[in-house]
Amino acid sequence: MTQSPKTKSPSPNSILVWIVPLLALLVGAYMIFKELRNEGPRVTVAFQDGAGLEAGKTKVQHKGLTVGTVDSVALSKDLSEVEAVITLNRSAKGLARDGSDFWILRPQIGLEGVTGLGTILSGPSIQVAPGIGPFKKRFTGLDRAPLQGSQLGYHYTLRVDQLGSLNPGAPVLYKQFKVGEVVETKLAPDATAILITILINSPYDKLVRTNSVFWNASGIDMKVGLLGAKIQTDSLQSVLTGGIMFATPEDLEDGELAPENTEFPLQKEADSDWHEWKPIIQLEQEGNAPSLP
Repeated sequence: MTQSPKTKSPSPNSILVWIVPLLALLVGAYMIFKELRNEGPRVTVAFQDGAGLEAGKTKVQHKGLTVGTVDSVALSKDLSEVEAVITLNRSAKGLARDGSDFWILRPQIGLEGVTGLGTILSGPSIQVAPGIGPFKKRFTGLDRAPLQGSQLGYHYTLRVDQLGSLNPGAPVLYKQFKVGEVVETKLAPDATAILITILINSPYDKLVRTNSVFWNASGIDMKVGLLGAKIQTDSLQSVLTGGIMFATPEDLEDGELAPENTEFPLQKEADSDWHEWKPIIQLEQEGNAPSLP
């Protein structure tokens, strides 16, 4: 009687040869699945200047949290812009909407002091503010953070011979209280002056009358007399970033509410009397009492 040949059982080493790659494949597949599950939409943002942006390193942030990463940075086909391709987190897919604003945060001195200080070591980051429109895949990045309160207010124009240190974002102050900001600066069509567009946020537009006066508060006024030197500045912020102040006379009957886009001359400095003006202007209605026009 013949005996059937004995089958050899696989050795432990041969089993490990198959198990280890299989486990590695499963772990890799799980990691890929996890990444794809957490990955949101990819969007392209075009910037005029991409200095400091690095693929795989530059973070996209909203409200202080990282919501995406820059995948690639390259020049546009016409070489006029820098295009950053961004992958947003799945939880941040709502940022890929029309009306969202993207800008690069770098260290700078602004109205609120020094901003972007943390980017000195980590490099620039891309900040985003959400829009409410339909989903979108391509955006045009802003040169700076969007101006605060720019959605509600009235625009006026100031004419001046020299621009000085006034730039978009510089504050417009009333009694050293910020009520608006510079939106745009440009050369007049006839090249005889600089035109400065300012935005006064509502309800502070009620402070602007046809007889209001505006002056440049961007410098330090030093006067030397027998009793010594007197140094005066309207605002520390205005010294650092440039600024404009205005005042309205107390006799409101001499000046009507200034229509939007009214043009005013921008004075080089303030008269001492302007600081003393204290017109009573009701900014908001109280109960049933009507506000002044």
